[in-house]
Amino acid sequence: MAALPARYRPLSVWALYAIGLAPGFWTFYLGVTADLGADPVRTFEHFLGLWALRFLCLTLLVTPMRDLLGINLISYRRALGLLAFWYVLAHFTVYLTLDRGMILTSIAGDLAKRPYIMLGMAGLVMLIPLALTSNRWSIRRLGPRWTMLHRLVYAIAAAGVLHYALSLKSVTAEPAFYIAAVTLLLGYRLVRPRLMSRKRQRRMPASARA
Repeated sequence: MAALPARYRPLSVWALYAIGLAPGFWTFYLGVTADLGADPVRTFEHFLGLWALRFLCLTLLVTPMRDLLGINLISYRRALGLLAFWYVLAHFTVYLTLDRGMILTSIAGDLAKRPYIMLGMAGLVMLIPLALTSNRWSIRRLGPRWTMLHRLVYAIAAAGVLHYALSLKSVTAEPAFYIAAVTLLLGYRLVRPRLMSRKRQRRMPASARA
């Protein structure tokens, strides 16, 4: 499938940012107007974390869509990754301020007693260098090391889905879906080299394969 013409891509990327951030702003508005139910802080915190996981999944989906379906959305992968980062950061900020009131002893207790909090913190820490290097200057400066660094997204996705599932105390249909999605998206990376090698061989002339 042909990519969007180059002259439209910057506008479409900004449109993606606007659409991607809209759920967070809308839920914030619902919180301000007291429309988030009996526990608005937990609801808002959960909502932000869920959208972070969704954007992580969409970021990982770009490569298999291009490889298997010929749909090239590579121009939007950086925006999807940054949207995931901003939702994770907002999720953490709500936890730090509204949920725990900046009380360090309470946060330290959570880290000690709740493994899913530790997983969430680890995911945020790993996301920070990815967000800071999601620009062309860093790609040129780091060279091959940039690709190695950004493979951290695989560990981040695994930490994120475990953080989400463990925080719910039980695996219902929704967390099961995200566990399956992340497992498939990460599993694809294991078989991708072999699949791409076969794809290249099929494209080679018969004389070159002989």
